[in-house]
Amino acid sequence: MIQELEIRARHVAGLQFTAETETGHTVTLDTHEHNMGVSPMEMLLISLAGCSGISIISILQKKQQNVTHYEVRVHGKRAETHPQVFTEIIVEHIFTGHNISPVAIERAIELAETRYCSVSVMLSTVVQLQHTYHIIEA
Repeated sequence: MIQELEIRARHVAGLQFTAETETGHTVTLDTHEHNMGVSPMEMLLISLAGCSGISIISILQKKQQNVTHYEVRVHGKRAETHPQVFTEIIVEHIFTGHNISPVAIERAIELAETRYCSVSVMLSTVVQLQHTYHIIEA
């Protein structure tokens, strides 16, 4: 079955838009100059962080890893000239917990970036995408 997603983006004022998903969630989009919402390029990094994070934490829960805190930081480098696309993206995963297995972490990241996180899989075809991780023993 082919899954289709649809959002609606409505112009509010200036360069600001309000986007709404089929499920009723909304987000405000704007430029850095006006700063009344998230920029579209920031939203792309947010999507990558959320998709990777959801995939990885789901895998680690199934592997019964004792993760007490998990944070995803995404660093995007953009081209200097227009259209200022991302040239490199680094996804940093920070895990805190008890006796977390580095092997389990590495496998979860590999599965997320190559199979389960569609945002990561899609972006990796057009930009240099790298995942790193740190484990902090609680």
